[in-house]
Amino acid sequence: MKYNFDEIVNRRGTYSLKWDGADMIKAFGITERFDEETIPLFTADMDLPVPQPLVDALHKTVDHRIFGYSVFPEEYYQAIQNWFKRRYDWEIKKEQIVYSPGTVHALNVAVKAFTQPGDGIIIQRPVYPPFTGVVEGNGRIVVNNALKADDTGYYSIDFEDFEEKAKDGHTKMFILCNPHNPTGRIFKENELKRLADICYRHDVLIVADEIHGDLIRKGQTFLPMATVAEQTGHILTLTAINKTFNTAGLHCTNVIVTDPDRMAVFATEMGMQLGSPFTIAALIAVYNEGEEWLEQLLEYIDGTMDFVKTFFEEHMPEVKVRIPEGTYVLWLDFSGYNLSPEEIHDRIYNKANVVLEDGSMFGEEGEQYQRICIPSPRPLIKEALERIAREFEDVSGKAKGKANGNPTN
Repeated sequence: MKYNFDEIVNRRGTYSLKWDGADMIKAFGITERFDEETIPLFTADMDLPVPQPLVDALHKTVDHRIFGYSVFPEEYYQAIQNWFKRRYDWEIKKEQIVYSPGTVHALNVAVKAFTQPGDGIIIQRPVYPPFTGVVEGNGRIVVNNALKADDTGYYSIDFEDFEEKAKDGHTKMFILCNPHNPTGRIFKENELKRLADICYRHDVLIVADEIHGDLIRKGQTFLPMATVAEQTGHILTLTAINKTFNTAGLHCTNVIVTDPDRMAVFATEMGMQLGSPFTIAALIAVYNEGEEWLEQLLEYIDGTMDFVKTFFEEHMPEVKVRIPEGTYVLWLDFSGYNLSPEEIHDRIYNKANVVLEDGSMFGEEGEQYQRICIPSPRPLIKEALERIAREFEDVSGKAKGKANGNPTN
């Protein structure tokens, strides 16, 4: 089946956080302006239709007309096992899988299960804001092993700093984001092995958030950390259909824990969680029949990435853009404009009426950056970029003048 991802599906009036959640979005401090003309590109939530087998499975569930408490059938676990074996050659046992109603929920459970108040937890900023939230919100201490960007916008790990922080006796956990959100790095096999080895030697538990792992660029390879590490008992892996198949509203994360003792602790802290019949039907459908759709989606996202990069090169060359190795977000460097973060924000959010996400939300390392999520129909992306470009026309010459050391008026 051929999917038309250029089709614009009106999501207003469908309880969409992204399109209908003005009050919540303003309360979060993301934007001051949000109205019927706003184009929201701030959250990792696709504006693209899901695979037809998923639609069919949900219709079948609706047609049954009863939506009671549900259990996870053998078919559910087999779908997970087959997906990761087929795509990543990862053998996962049924008893190593535990369901969570969300990834952030699973992170909170892991922090509570395996650390104590006052313990240090390593994260790598700039990083997805809830990582900071689950650490500080549970009374733990953020230990920042900041990623380092070169002149091309390519981020790397400061391993010396990482080991210094891992060997501190107060450091008990490392939350890995791979592919990394928002930089888009997919960490290579040697990087993952080195991180895993350092943590094993210093008794630091790894919680690997790999929910963007299926969303990679053509020619790139994603490897789950647990498939390359020499020791895996200290690794908890978070997987999900939510990002891959645009099912965030169905709340379906699965955590892989290979060590039986740690699984017992984690499962006890998680407590009994029952998925809805829609969640169960969705996972079985997409993992068994969703790959044709996914391949078309990845091709479309690659095309949109190229379109966005070319647009900035032609219309806003002061913005540095690097196509990420994975995810469907772009990390835009606006520092070339020599404007304050507040003015950059005002021009995009209030004047252009486009909602992105301020880089400062990902840590101080992102102060001059904006994150844009691009899994939307390309015509919508084009309109958003054109609006933004118009609001920066008057500063392009000034930015070039300052960069060349020339006075500007």
